[in-house]
Amino acid sequence: MEKESKEITIPYKFTPRDYQIPLISCIDRGYKRAVCIFHRRAGKDKTLINLITKEALKRVGVYYYLFPTYKQGRKIIWQGIDKAGMKFTDHIPEEIRKRTNDQEMMIELKNGSIIQIIGTDDIDRIVGTNPVGCVFSEYSLQNPKAWDLLRPILAENEGWAVFNYTPRGKNHGYELYEMAKNNPKWFAQILTVDDTKAISQEAIEEERLAGMDEDLIQQEFYCSFEAAIQGAYYSKQISKANEDGRITNVPYVENLPVYTVWDLGVGDSTAIWFVQLVNQEIRIIDYYEAQGEGLPYYAKVLDEKGYKYGGHYAPHDIQVREMGSGLSRLETARSLGINFQVVKNISIDDGINAARTIFNRCWFDKEKTKQGVNCLVNYHKEYDEKRKEYKNIPYHDWSSHGADAFRYLAIQFGNKGNTTSIFNQLQPKKGFI
Repeated sequence: MEKESKEITIPYKFTPRDYQIPLISCIDRGYKRAVCIFHRRAGKDKTLINLITKEALKRVGVYYYLFPTYKQGRKIIWQGIDKAGMKFTDHIPEEIRKRTNDQEMMIELKNGSIIQIIGTDDIDRIVGTNPVGCVFSEYSLQNPKAWDLLRPILAENEGWAVFNYTPRGKNHGYELYEMAKNNPKWFAQILTVDDTKAISQEAIEEERLAGMDEDLIQQEFYCSFEAAIQGAYYSKQISKANEDGRITNVPYVENLPVYTVWDLGVGDSTAIWFVQLVNQEIRIIDYYEAQGEGLPYYAKVLDEKGYKYGGHYAPHDIQVREMGSGLSRLETARSLGINFQVVKNISIDDGINAARTIFNRCWFDKEKTKQGVNCLVNYHKEYDEKRKEYKNIPYHDWSSHGADAFRYLAIQFGNKGNTTSIFNQLQPKKGFI
């Protein structure tokens, strides 16, 4: 006797709230790109795990659910349980699955589609892949380079991408929303607690009375891009630079030297700031970052930029000798024509304080240093989950390399005594030359 087949309805065991319907139906309505900024606990991920399942059944392909870190993806989606006790992944019913791989956080459906949880902290995992649908969860905390790598793939195969997050200041998440809300080809939605009524004002007031910071309340419940980012080292300084108009077009002055300041990664990213000095101004005209490349690659980058260089600066660990060659990277760089000077080695805390003090002298080119400025916006303290407070140490993520290089820049050029001879070579002029 044949076993009766069970009828499965997708979305499975999920009835969207009224305010979630525009999001879960946006792909059906023809949008290939979507931005949803929902307040905390509005059900973004629950809505989108159902959306990605629905789409995976309609078109066979690879679908990525991307988080800032692999660990977050496992905690929030793969192991996550809602307040009713239902696992998030149970919205992908066993009846439509072919196999489930816990180690890879991957589910293959019977129609051939694959849904996989990915962390953008290991960006190499997405290089060379070919997804047809992507959800970027907590995008405001992600390395924006992941989207840069995936967008041409999705454009070529007519795939879709949805970005969900709460604001984290005016970083790449803010820029994406500002673009999307004025682009008719993008679905854009921002919902605060006043829009959804999902959290009562009484509950928010209880959080306030319990000591929740007002900036955090405005960020998490009212989706404010203006609120100060909790734990961020340079949020006030970046905001002031924006207010003063110091993130703008900063042209390269051909008759002045360019100085580079580096953070040299070993197996991860290398970051380079390109600086010109005029009177007491530190004009940051360019930024470059890449991953997994050796010094010959960066020597070529410097050459192709076409700048006239006055000096190159790197941290003290450039002097450490490598096991294989017996040479330090300082010596290897010199053989390639890059004559590094070593930045004074001081504590991370003192370096961060030095960076804070030079911000009012810094001008950033809006386009060429965008990636580096994003690093500075997102650079933040590590959070202690047990104590529910920030530690006094930086959290190492995609933003660290650019922020570390900026710290070395501040150590080198922040003390006017370090740069007196350079400044004295320049003709004092008002404003940009």
